[in-house]
Amino acid sequence: MSKHIALGVDIGGTGIKAAPVNLKTGEFVAERYRVLTPQPATPDAVGKAVAQVVAKFEPSKKTPIGITFPGVVQHGVVKFAPNVDQSWIGVNVDDVMRDYVGRTVHTINDADAAGYGEYMYGAAHGRDGVVFLATLGTGIGTAIIVEGEVMPNSELGHLIIDGHDAEQYMAESARERHDLSWGQWAKHLQKYFSEVEKLLWPDLIIVGGGVSKEHEKFLPKLTLRTPIVPAELLNGAGIVGAAASAAHAQARARAAAKKSSKKASKKPE
Repeated sequence: MSKHIALGVDIGGTGIKAAPVNLKTGEFVAERYRVLTPQPATPDAVGKAVAQVVAKFEPSKKTPIGITFPGVVQHGVVKFAPNVDQSWIGVNVDDVMRDYVGRTVHTINDADAAGYGEYMYGAAHGRDGVVFLATLGTGIGTAIIVEGEVMPNSELGHLIIDGHDAEQYMAESARERHDLSWGQWAKHLQKYFSEVEKLLWPDLIIVGGGVSKEHEKFLPKLTLRTPIVPAELLNGAGIVGAAASAAHAQARARAAAKKSSKKASKKPE
């Protein structure tokens, strides 16, 4: 793979998908490859599946590899993971993936990856300041990007609105479960995004998830001071964001090593 290519892997509740990404355009350079997420989705089972999708593309040793994880990952350790086996809790996901893939990889929360992908190549491309992304699906995944850097594990889908966890009425699944009209659902979203505005004062809000394809049915019903737009990368956001984030992390590590080397060479003997 060329130096402008990174490999992105997206671990989902039902499927694990991978594709090489052109870092200049954010586009896939080969057809996405998908395998079923193993059940139960234990660390060993998921590690083997990730190794399988990575091997499909035979990345070079210099190719950055980014992997999304559907849960909270703090300093590499899984703290919360509702959509995979609970044996992940307390496990270092970086170590698991390195052992199975056979090299160092970069892991990132799945919503954070989607947000970074939108910042780099999608709806937030070229935007400065604070960008907030909310994916409305089974639950609410959120990401905050500040001046191009991801603030990890925001989990603002669990804000308490009118005494309820936001996901109970604001997620796409809640609209279907409660049989809400688009107008009724929009009223719930209005409360949620108004609260986000008060807390973060974002410069842009992006709405992702499958329902974003029908954004014209609910976004125009919202009255916010912040511009709110649909996501552009859709199902590819996780892969693209993971790949771009891995490349960014690799570049920062090289810059830090170079800086450290310069400082060491300047020390008096």
